Amino acid sequence: MKPVIDMENIVKKFYIGTPNELLILNNISMKIHKGEFVSIVGQSGSGKSTLMNIIGALDRPTSGNYILSGENIGKQSDNKLSDIRNKKIGFVFQTFNLIPRSTALQNVALPMLYSGVPMLKRNSRSKELLELVDMAERTNHLPNELSGGQKQRVAIARAMANDPEIILADEPTGALDSRTGRLVMDIFHKLNKQEGKTIILITHNEELAEETERILTIKDGQIIREVNNKEMAGAN
Repeated sequence: MKPVIDMENIVKKFYIGTPNELLILNNISMKIHKGEFVSIVGQSGSGKSTLMNIIGALDRPTSGNYILSGENIGKQSDNKLSDIRNKKIGFVFQTFNLIPRSTALQNVALPMLYSGVPMLKRNSRSKELLELVDMAERTNHLPNELSGGQKQRVAIARAMANDPEIILADEPTGALDSRTGRLVMDIFHKLNKQEGKTIILITHNEELAEETERILTIKDGQIIREVNNKEMAGAN
């Protein structure tokens, strides 16, 4: 089975050709298969944010090959990359990124609006998704009327709007207390097991990473270690 994410020798440089040239990612290769729950762990400055931007088609590699669901990311136009981001990847960020003057329902519906989904269908799917993350009672609330955990649940519902193959979560519990962070992680497990979503968790939190099937550790722009938690659990 072909991997949903297939990276070979990915290099990312900034300020190319200047005295300040920076090598951020140095020959990264990795494969992620459909339905996996994988974490990418690294400290600040390790290159994990740059790697996340490339995985999410927010940026292109300087060199190397990145095939996402059969599409060569390095060779796509900006418009095509935008389309890929909208339809194939759901993003969840530490800072929620909700639109302040829009209700929970309107925030969830937004990616579908960009995809040209009719209003009635947008609204009914948004309600279903808010129910999935236990936010049905907050449908008409604005972000400033929600707690941090509630905002993140709305953000997860929004990430699911166009039924993407992949959910890319960047420090999704970073702004939450441990109890609320637990609720958010439980939702990710639910989406992975019940909805079959491929989930990539970017984190510096080793405890959260241990909940995922596979941990890739990045340091100085290279993947230095890979741990398969499934195999370890089987060995025990």
